[in-house]
Amino acid sequence: MTLEDAKQASGYKAAEFVENGMIVGLGTGTTTAYFIQALLGRMGKGLNIQTVASSRHSADQARKGGLTVLDINEAPRIDLTVDGADEIDPQKRMIKGGGGAHVREKILASSSTEMVVIVDETKLVPQLGHVKLPVEILFYGSSATQSKIDALGYKGAWRMDPSGTLFLSENGNLIYDIHFPFPPKHPEQLHLQMIQIPGVVDTGFFFRLAGRVVVGRSDGSTYLLKNLNEQ
Repeated sequence: MTLEDAKQASGYKAAEFVENGMIVGLGTGTTTAYFIQALLGRMGKGLNIQTVASSRHSADQARKGGLTVLDINEAPRIDLTVDGADEIDPQKRMIKGGGGAHVREKILASSSTEMVVIVDETKLVPQLGHVKLPVEILFYGSSATQSKIDALGYKGAWRMDPSGTLFLSENGNLIYDIHFPFPPKHPEQLHLQMIQIPGVVDTGFFFRLAGRVVVGRSDGSTYLLKNLNEQ
């Protein structure tokens, strides 16, 4: 079995948490696509829910399958958001944003009663910072914003799309991907440094948002990750 089997297992397991009448937040990414696929399968068995999507891709997948997708500003509440992560540590801190939707994902997660995180075992890390940290930046003054980030000692590169042009986030902004030579010891402090720079919209750090974390194994089994404080 493969990594895709692990992703599918976690996505399908999380779909079991969804109940009739819920308004469900849809994250972004390959693992979340399996979750949406599982929801569509449950629709055929009578599941009746509404959704709010963090990206055009997730919204399109949901609508094509027959799910109702609400504008987040029209949703009276969000009962549960299910989303993946690029990295997650033992304290359930995360780095997200590989798909360029992390600001919307963070708004969606923070507006929900619970965020359920779905990952395969390769996303579990002892410390955050092995993957790139996406920083969403406004076009206006973007060179000056980059210079201020570089002056703090953090080096990165503007994200490009496959055609070789600048990648645009779900909000139409630029993404500056920071690469760490070694994982930062205090990611919360780093996040606060970054968001105080004019022009920075947000970083891909997610703190104190994850509820249940479903981890998929390549053999198709799953388990719930305990918080460091619970062990």
